[in-house]
Amino acid sequence: MNQNYSAVAQRSPSALATSKVLRNTYMLLSLTLLFSGFTAAISMFMNMPPMTYLVSVIGAMVIAMFVLPRFANSAAGIGIVFLVTGMLGFGLGPILSMYASMPNGGNIITLSLGGTGVIFMGLSAYVLATRKDFSFLGGFLMVGFLLVLLAAVANIFLAIPVMSLMISAVVIMIMSGFILYDTSRIIHGGETNYVMATIGLYMTIFNIFISLLHILGIMGNDD
Repeated sequence: MNQNYSAVAQRSPSALATSKVLRNTYMLLSLTLLFSGFTAAISMFMNMPPMTYLVSVIGAMVIAMFVLPRFANSAAGIGIVFLVTGMLGFGLGPILSMYASMPNGGNIITLSLGGTGVIFMGLSAYVLATRKDFSFLGGFLMVGFLLVLLAAVANIFLAIPVMSLMISAVVIMIMSGFILYDTSRIIHGGETNYVMATIGLYMTIFNIFISLLHILGIMGNDD
């Protein structure tokens, strides 16, 4: 009995730390999603040009990759997370304006938001309930992401609609895999920094939403 008690006592600090990271991650993620929605609304109100999306995404990615890791363990890291997600939301404004101007555009945006929420919450709940370790997916997901990135760049010049649709579908699958992977890392202690965990999950949600918009937009045009 003493040995069992000792084992539980040793696991408790780790379990508490993991729970704290998970709680802080979801709290910060919720706030950044609301903030990016706010900046997207501002961008739509200002009627920003389409180029805003590309500039915002490139700027946000540079900051996330090269600046955020240096401040991830300080309070400044939280501010940088809001800066990155705010920029991405602002860049999303022209895209949302474009879809909103389409027939049934409001339905397309709503369905994309709902679908993104269902995918994220469903996969996160699955990992939290089963506590399965999906760390083995890391290598496959990175290779898949690089391949789909190359395909997307190639399709800029090829401009094949079917290929574009396939790329969006594959992005959704890869990002869904990242949700399993990132959530699993948090609950198993592989990710102990909630700032980095937040930006990772936010990026998956952002990409799923954009891909769903693209797919549903094409389907809407076909109708």
